[in-house]
Amino acid sequence: MKEKKRAAASHKTKIIPIQWDATFFFERAVRSLDRYHYDKALKYFRRAVEYEPDNPVNHCNMAGILSEMGNYEGSNDILRTIVEELDPAMTECHFYMANNFANMEMYEAAEESLVRYLEEDAEGQFLDEAEEMMELLHFELERPTKLAFIKAREGFYEHDRARTMLEEGKFVEAVRLLESIVEKNGDFLAARNNLALAYYYMGMFDKAMTTIGEVLEIESGNLHALCNLAIFYQHSGDKAQLKPLVELLRKTVPFHQEHVFKLATTMGILGEHGEAYRHFTRLLKDTTLKSDPCLYHYTAVAACNMGRLGEAERMWQQAGKLDPESNVPGYYLEQLTQVRTGNHPSPTSYHYHLPFEEQFKLWEKSSDAIPDHLKRDPLVRSSFFWALRHGDRQTKLQVIQALGLIADNEVKDALRDFILEPHEDDYLKRIAIFVLRSIGVHESLEAILEGEKTVIEHSRMPSRLPVWNEKWQAVLEAALVRMNKHYDLVQQHDLLTLWIEFLSRVYPDVPKLGKVEGWAAALEYLTAKMHRRAISYHEVSLRYGTSIATVSKCAKRIDEICGIKEKMKMIFPALAAEHSD
Repeated sequence: MKEKKRAAASHKTKIIPIQWDATFFFERAVRSLDRYHYDKALKYFRRAVEYEPDNPVNHCNMAGILSEMGNYEGSNDILRTIVEELDPAMTECHFYMANNFANMEMYEAAEESLVRYLEEDAEGQFLDEAEEMMELLHFELERPTKLAFIKAREGFYEHDRARTMLEEGKFVEAVRLLESIVEKNGDFLAARNNLALAYYYMGMFDKAMTTIGEVLEIESGNLHALCNLAIFYQHSGDKAQLKPLVELLRKTVPFHQEHVFKLATTMGILGEHGEAYRHFTRLLKDTTLKSDPCLYHYTAVAACNMGRLGEAERMWQQAGKLDPESNVPGYYLEQLTQVRTGNHPSPTSYHYHLPFEEQFKLWEKSSDAIPDHLKRDPLVRSSFFWALRHGDRQTKLQVIQALGLIADNEVKDALRDFILEPHEDDYLKRIAIFVLRSIGVHESLEAILEGEKTVIEHSRMPSRLPVWNEKWQAVLEAALVRMNKHYDLVQQHDLLTLWIEFLSRVYPDVPKLGKVEGWAAALEYLTAKMHRRAISYHEVSLRYGTSIATVSKCAKRIDEICGIKEKMKMIFPALAAEHSD
């Protein structure tokens, strides 16, 4: 008997205590879900909530079960409690609520919750599903979703806007936006690459190099950055750094269309025309690109530089068919004739527009303003900004006038910067100030003139005169209004300068001006003479509605003080004899 008791004692039943906590009920709930036992799962999730009432995940699980069971209102009540009381950072709850509202056909409420999810959720866990829901709501509400931005794609929309600005040549605006994107998201390499390009287009070479270096520190094999760096090395004449980089790019065979195009254009700019041709012909095999005249132009330039002149001709002819309004294919076909005779080298520019000098020739022949499509052309605009920073004096003078014809905010910013450059020519700065005034910049301007920073108020001209009389201004305006369509901006500025010089020399004994038209006509007459334009007293007297005698008298008085004829003799000795009127 004792042995039986000892045996029984040695085989005591082992009781494992059950730990009743939230984890226990959570696991039970998940098992029930796997068996589609929603009632049991809901019961277990409720018990989990009882054990951990401050844990938002348990509440969210319970909301999910209610939604699966069709109790959308009950589910949303719980979800609302989570984001309002327990954990506002659980932004996915707004997406769940949007789903519930959509199932209840409450589309306005669904939109409100969906927009809140997209604008607050940084992770983007349900981004694809949310975009699908946006399409549904667009259909149901018969209007686009009221969405300002998507936080999970913060910087992407802004980056697209910046790219559009670059394509439109709005480089200053693009730089501001891209700098803010990079500041917020340093790993956004596409934004950094485009920022480097924007700096480069504006002629800010050092900043462009620094920015591209930052991209390659983050990702050493970034193809866009490597291509940009190669172009920058070529610009700076750094052959030692350029050579190994070109070797690397020669061995690169990208897959994505965008990368192929970037590499092809880069190799063309670097003078590697065979490599450029190889990649451009790859792109022409893509049926989606066969209607792009630019691609045919690029391929033609590469073929021409390889000596494949017949193929280049066919390519430019095709570009002309695809873009009959453009004068680019025709210009290069004319150049091709010269190449064949050996009188002209092959074109090296891959840009799909006329060379900078040709553009100016066309504008000088035409009385019309720069066409709108050229005003927006980023390559034309970048040529202007480059020339304004790096061109010779005559080119800068032409560019300032051309920018006056474009006359948008970008131009105004560029000219404001230009007049503050300490090493630029004062005459060019005064032309730039005149252009700014003529395109509607009326506020005070800061400029460095004669080595000193000067504030130029709109109410007075940039002169040493202590006052500026309204009648003096009336003479100036009477002349400029009539000269507007007949004289370029430089000539108009020279009239302004002549008038200020006259007033400065006679001040304070300025003659009584009487009728302003006589003085205005005299200024135009003398300005035309300074620029070797044919003009007579009779012609200007008719245009200004005054007498020949009055114009002659005023012109002689200005000449006595300013010595116009003497200056012209020094500049144009062959014109010493005055033409009779």
